[in-house]
Amino acid sequence: MQKNSHTPRFSSCRSATPDGNTHEIHWIEWGTESHEHVVICAHGLTRNGHDFDYLAKHLAKHCRLICPDYPGRGNSPKLANPEYYSIEQYVKDTFAICETLKYSKLDWIGVSMGGLIGMAIASMHNPPFSSMVINDVGAEIPRQSLNELAADLSCQPASFNSKDEVYEYFSISYAGYGKLEDHHYRHMADHGVWPALDGNGYVLARDSAIIEALAKVSSADLDLWDAWKRITIPTLIVRGKESSLLLPETVSKMLEIHPKASVVEFAGCGHAPSLMVDDQIATVAGWLGYGEQD
Repeated sequence: MQKNSHTPRFSSCRSATPDGNTHEIHWIEWGTESHEHVVICAHGLTRNGHDFDYLAKHLAKHCRLICPDYPGRGNSPKLANPEYYSIEQYVKDTFAICETLKYSKLDWIGVSMGGLIGMAIASMHNPPFSSMVINDVGAEIPRQSLNELAADLSCQPASFNSKDEVYEYFSISYAGYGKLEDHHYRHMADHGVWPALDGNGYVLARDSAIIEALAKVSSADLDLWDAWKRITIPTLIVRGKESSLLLPETVSKMLEIHPKASVVEFAGCGHAPSLMVDDQIATVAGWLGYGEQD
């Protein structure tokens, strides 16, 4: 008997780094296990699969959603060698997940880093996705934006004494997500920390070495135009209207190159629209073919 499609399940598989070490990848799964339409939802740099809970609850009656915690975040353990916190490794991890799935149609939703993973896979010959949504990331990221992001993440608190402190942190630090309700921030706080190793308070649910890896690649503009030119699947570009990471001129150039790409902007958002609120959820659902008429 199938479990209720609105009840999340938790699964995992193993993947390997180039040095031969293996690691677990955990994910949250929504929707009936037999559904032939699968959507993989990939989170941002320091986030986790629970960021998609609101979207997944809405879509679970239509399709099966896989929301991974990439290595060193959420429920997925840290990598033994932090050198492999990279898009190349996350692509390999994604294919390890895909090998466990059965589907006739596969789509991708990626926020920031998750969008970069999706672009890397979609640029391959005969990619597995039918379409993808990339949220507030594109074929070029200015060095200044990368440096600002690395500096901001490096200044995050080392620990919190209580969940109330965690809540306050998220409600202030994630202003770029747009206008959210109290329950959104509580949700992020509940799933955004690990208990501190000494048993006193909490720490952010991500390996600090991830930030160090970002700092190493922020010395130049991130240029993915060659990859973008190879992408042919329909792509929805989501942009926060106040984003400094995905610039309007970058989006314009992406649309010129890719005839099957389109863009939607959300006012009041920077980096990156949360995909937790009704209008953003409806936009993504409509893109996947599950509009109000469904």
